[in-house]
Amino acid sequence: MIVTLKKQTPKTEINRLTGLFESRGLKIHFSEGDNYIVLGLVGDATQLSERDILANEWVSNVQRVGAPYKLANRMFHPDDTVVDVGGIKIGGHEKIAVIAGPCAVESEEAIIEAAKEVKEAGAELLRGGAYKPRTSPYSFQGLGYEGILDLAKAREITGLPVVTEIMSVDHLEEFAENVDLIQIGARNMQNFDLLKEVGKLKKPVLLKRGMSATIEEWIMAAEYIMASGNPNVIFCERGIRTFEKYTRNTLDLAVIPLLKEKTHLPVIIDPSHATGDWKLIEPVALAAIAAGADGLMIEVHPHPECALSDGAQSLKPAKFAELMKKARKVANAVGRDL
Repeated sequence: MIVTLKKQTPKTEINRLTGLFESRGLKIHFSEGDNYIVLGLVGDATQLSERDILANEWVSNVQRVGAPYKLANRMFHPDDTVVDVGGIKIGGHEKIAVIAGPCAVESEEAIIEAAKEVKEAGAELLRGGAYKPRTSPYSFQGLGYEGILDLAKAREITGLPVVTEIMSVDHLEEFAENVDLIQIGARNMQNFDLLKEVGKLKKPVLLKRGMSATIEEWIMAAEYIMASGNPNVIFCERGIRTFEKYTRNTLDLAVIPLLKEKTHLPVIIDPSHATGDWKLIEPVALAAIAAGADGLMIEVHPHPECALSDGAQSLKPAKFAELMKKARKVANAVGRDL
């Protein structure tokens, strides 16, 4: 249930109403904008009478929430959430953030080289997989904790906040200490124990869409993180599995406006995993910006022909720099910066 109060509601009355609702076993999500105060009631609100609540002179509206997700619901938080990742803002209506780097961390020297290249082209965050979920057990599985330390070293040298995927709750401590944006990959989108534990960290979380997940299932995964106390969630669309064989996955650009309508959380696009082909990354990335994406996550490798993971979908630094120039023009055309 959403209880909207008048902007001039006294603090004492807000506290009284909050106490009343909490006494009924409800959790309160408080949100305040320029012209409103919203109390989002999470729990069994069927016990409450809308008519009784509206009898309060300070209440302007009461609305029941039909969707199963509450904290992620835009009704609870009408303004866009802006997530701060190491000083880089993701979300809102102004800046589009770009995350770039190799699919996997292959060595300290390689990730530092990649970090310098993507920063020079304009990327604001560095990606790289330390723990790699691979379809085949014989494929490169990543450097593990060594890769985390390599990312931290690259951050120290370039100043770029780092993004990498967590695979298990066993690694929570090292991620809490060394990672700026914790990625939940497609295969773990519904690993609910992991979602709850990451939610307790309070660190920003990048939540990728599962390969066959519906939009509501994806939002509910975000709700697990938020219900554990972490509001700093960013959606990442990376394509879903369909019958199509010409691309690695099928990118669903419609999720950008849909998620922005139904939730207040930032949405970014991963055109690398969506297409699986470096030649398709540029047009898809530009289309995502035009559709309203808050950011891009792009795989860049200095020598993709030698990459240990996903070289075919990685841009060379020079091509990435070209993409950034075009992306700025599209961003400016839709009233944003990059």
